[in-house]
Amino acid sequence: MQRSDDDNERIEAGRVREARLVEMVFPEQTNHYGTLFGGQALALMDKAAFVAASRYARRTVVTASSERVDFHVPIRQGQLVELVARVVGTGRTLITVEVEVFAEDLLTGDRQLGTRGRFVLVALDAHGHPTTVPPLADPQG
Repeated sequence: MQRSDDDNERIEAGRVREARLVEMVFPEQTNHYGTLFGGQALALMDKAAFVAASRYARRTVVTASSERVDFHVPIRQGQLVELVARVVGTGRTLITVEVEVFAEDLLTGDRQLGTRGRFVLVALDAHGHPTTVPPLADPQG
């Protein structure tokens, strides 16, 4: 299939508020109970927050902090995890992203919320200094 210039699209800053990542839980990511290490879950969540914030701001972003993270149910080896990261707030240079981690059994389709948390990322300019981000507009506006 040939692509023309009409097939290209540019997504401007401030338009994309959500990112989804899908991973499998493998044995090296689990503890002796066969459940996902908390640190592995946090790393995946930070990655999803980074993707969502980067796409939203169209700038270099780094994690400034993680806020409350709640582990609801264990995520088991062999399960699929879907991370849903949503930009829920902005400041002058900060982007707040809520991340939910859903555990899914591939054979039955049973799915439940495993973990939820918030991450704050700061946008940086070419010199590594904090720089402005687009304000979060009303989704209905």
